[in-house]
Amino acid sequence: MLHRLKSIGPGAVASAAFIGPGTVTTATVAGAEFGYGLAWALVFATVAAIALQEMAARLGVVSRKGLGEAVLALAARSPVLRAGAAGLVVAALCFGNAAYEGGNIAGAALGVAAISDALPRAAVCALIAAGAAVLLLFGGYRLIERVLIAMVVVMGFAFLITAIIVRPELDAVLRGMLVPRFTFEAAPLVLGLVGTTIVPYNLFLHAAAARARWSGADALGDARFDACFSIGVGGLVSILILVTAAASLFGTQTAITSAAEMARQLEPAFGAAAKWLLAVGLFAAGLSSAITAPLATAYAAAELFGFRSDPRAGVFRAVALAILLVGTVAAITGAQPVELILFAQFANGLLLPVIAAFLVYAMNRRDLLGAHVNRAGANVLAVVVIVVCIALGVRALLRAAASL
Repeated sequence: MLHRLKSIGPGAVASAAFIGPGTVTTATVAGAEFGYGLAWALVFATVAAIALQEMAARLGVVSRKGLGEAVLALAARSPVLRAGAAGLVVAALCFGNAAYEGGNIAGAALGVAAISDALPRAAVCALIAAGAAVLLLFGGYRLIERVLIAMVVVMGFAFLITAIIVRPELDAVLRGMLVPRFTFEAAPLVLGLVGTTIVPYNLFLHAAAARARWSGADALGDARFDACFSIGVGGLVSILILVTAAASLFGTQTAITSAAEMARQLEPAFGAAAKWLLAVGLFAAGLSSAITAPLATAYAAAELFGFRSDPRAGVFRAVALAILLVGTVAAITGAQPVELILFAQFANGLLLPVIAAFLVYAMNRRDLLGAHVNRAGANVLAVVVIVVCIALGVRALLRAAASL
């Protein structure tokens, strides 16, 4: 077991990526509005994410290809399909991550603001961005990986202790996790919980990170353990956030739109420690996503455009820092690039089911994976996940269309 724990890495990077401000906010609102009733959606999302992320890791380790390279290789026979696939990935990952990066930085700043408003918001955002920039500019993959593992540990402990402090009803928590309850009113939040856990860029990031960490089928055991354990921990963190909101806010008629507001609400009833812990967790969630979004974009761009897929490479760093710069400007100025975000939503709505389908197709190619192709059970689970991804895609498209 100790040997396996030493293998933790790319999976933790993926966990750090999806436990961002979006996940924290969605889980907080779900708990505040529906109590423990939607915990099952996070259980499903976690299982689905483990399945897809394990496939992405296996693709990187065995085939020595990133997901972007695999997508382009599978579309090689059709120039139109190849150009369309590349364009969709660029639209969703490059433009999308640039648009959302401002939210990641602002989310980390909210964690600081929940404790004290002494520092101006712009200064906090600039300091957060500077820290991320230093890591992306001077850190190799292993250093970035270690920092992100530390962020996951910080989030895990912060949200776990906060959940213990608010004293949830354990039998109600278990019922919420194991007994699905679905209403029309809860549908947007159910899809939101799944959609913030299964994200397209995480599949690209995990495949590239696993390829950088391991080589050859002999390493598959470590890669699989890392994916299952780390994504499982990430899902548990999301559940803890929902549980904290449910135990402290459900039924109080308090309108909550962010975890920072929940942190401030906790202090009168549960003491300053609860507020500090939740604020630290929110800060770590924002900072980790502020690092992983540029990193994932640079990996995907390297695979699409053929430059060196290495965090120490000049072009790689330039792409990552460009995404960070756009997000920093948006976070400091408070600008909301509405058109870009709508376009990113539209592209992500298309990309999620398409990339999931491409991934499953690739995982059944013996010329890529040999004896390590998907088994029947994995394919059945993957089909279920793709159906849910299509529902998420339709929702994203409808939301983008309604906002035009």
